[in-house]
Amino acid sequence: MLRASLEDLLPDDTVIPPDAAMQEERAVPDSGGAPDAGDTDSLQKKLSMLEAQLEESFKRARETSERLKDTHERLLRTAAEFDNFKKRAAKEKEDVQKFGSERLLKDFLPVMDNLERALDHAEQHDPRQVIEGVKLVQKLFETTLAKHGVQGFSAIGKPFDPGVHEALMQQESDEAPGTVVSEMARGYKLNDRLVRPAAVVVAKPRTGAAPAAPPSGSPGDGSPA
Repeated sequence: MLRASLEDLLPDDTVIPPDAAMQEERAVPDSGGAPDAGDTDSLQKKLSMLEAQLEESFKRARETSERLKDTHERLLRTAAEFDNFKKRAAKEKEDVQKFGSERLLKDFLPVMDNLERALDHAEQHDPRQVIEGVKLVQKLFETTLAKHGVQGFSAIGKPFDPGVHEALMQQESDEAPGTVVSEMARGYKLNDRLVRPAAVVVAKPRTGAAPAAPPSGSPGDGSPA
């Protein structure tokens, strides 16, 4: 060993430090610490794999960013289209409120024209002809109403029905109590929906007469429904 060779060269009275040989041994290069070629190839493969994974991650990030950008632009366009739709809907609603009755009014203008003509010639014609002219105007008016789904109905002679009749007063009559004996105003329906109830006068027994059984649903009928 190195320690033994140093001791042979030095005189017997020379003292060698204990750690001198250890320092010498450390200074000698160790041939067994050199990197192996197989380890270098393995490291190179791992580095290449990591680079490929990093590139794939960048590629996916770019694709995701582009999709998010497209989605954001579509959402902006959708929001703009919805805002335009709301504006158009508000404008159409305003137009309906302003001009929704235009067609109805156009249909009623001939009625007004005929009525004005009848009034203009009232003093120049026989009253019977004037009456006939007014009846024609009334007929035209009813036809126009029917064109728009409005139908009038009469209640005279029918039992009082609170669903479609409005009793204004009661009148002594020979008719059965609760029967409509006269009509102040006709009732009207729009497509079978009540628009205005008929204003009617309802029969009641004459004073001192024997009471008759009132029709079901008549005013004052205390029988259970």
